[in-house]
Amino acid sequence: MNTPVLTIGERSNIDCGSWFSKLSQALRQAILSRAVVRRLQDGAMLSARGGPADEWCGVAKGAVRVSSVSLSGKQVTLTYVEPGTWFGDISLFDGLPRTHDANAHGETTLLVIRKADFRELLAQHTELYEALLRLNCRRLRLLFDVVEDLNTRPLASRLAKQILLLARSYGTPQGEEIRIGLQLAQEDLAQLLGASRQRVNQELKGFERDGAVRIEPTRLVVLSRPKLLAIADR
Repeated sequence: MNTPVLTIGERSNIDCGSWFSKLSQALRQAILSRAVVRRLQDGAMLSARGGPADEWCGVAKGAVRVSSVSLSGKQVTLTYVEPGTWFGDISLFDGLPRTHDANAHGETTLLVIRKADFRELLAQHTELYEALLRLNCRRLRLLFDVVEDLNTRPLASRLAKQILLLARSYGTPQGEEIRIGLQLAQEDLAQLLGASRQRVNQELKGFERDGAVRIEPTRLVVLSRPKLLAIADR
């Protein structure tokens, strides 16, 4: 099989991913040789909750919005899968249906590996088992951090921490500013934090008054990372 055709930026996102970059060259090449490129428009559905699990994916560009539906029928965003991140392996291991909806957020490029090829990779490269175990341990630690923050930190601290994470993953430095490329409405931020849009709006206005951020219609611009770090540590 041939290595999938990606743009230079897309290939860089994959190669520099914190998990993928630590794999052996042989395993990285084996994964790429079995992957196909899939390009999705904003909002396109990748998988639905309860649907069959038959693909393992890596994000080369854009983001994947992982969401669920509350008891009241409201769509709730749980996370955004950023470039360089691989996902979908858990359901391929346990054989159970997908647990959440997954949609493209913005124009998104994925590397997609079919279930049969995923199993072949596991059979031929035992390194992949240990690598995926490390990946899922990291996910579990992050989940514990989120639960701890939700129960111990005020909203302002959690919001500042989330903005810093977004700036690290999607930020583009422009002088002393960092422009967050991922377009998120305040409702999206509120869903990520388990808070109301009104409360998030109040906190953001406070950040803006303090000179920590600038609020734009669908984006945030970080004006002072030190000020956000101070708020996050409260």
